[in-house]
Amino acid sequence: MAKIVPEDKARQGRWGWHALRILIAGLLLAFIAWGAVEIYGEVIKGPTTGQSVPQAPATGQKPAQGG
Repeated sequence: MAKIVPEDKARQGRWGWHALRILIAGLLLAFIAWGAVEIYGEVIKGPTTGQSVPQAPATGQKPAQGG
């Protein structure tokens, strides 16, 4: 038989500090992972220079003409 509990004493549980700490820790870990990926993306992009050197065609070959 079910136990009858008065309405003023019935509760689902405590406020949930433990769950809040877990959620905050997960959010911090997500930010750390995001930062690591941003840094890794900048590293693998490599150095870029604003100057590009056009390559001349090899001797004996004519440049391709479109049309």
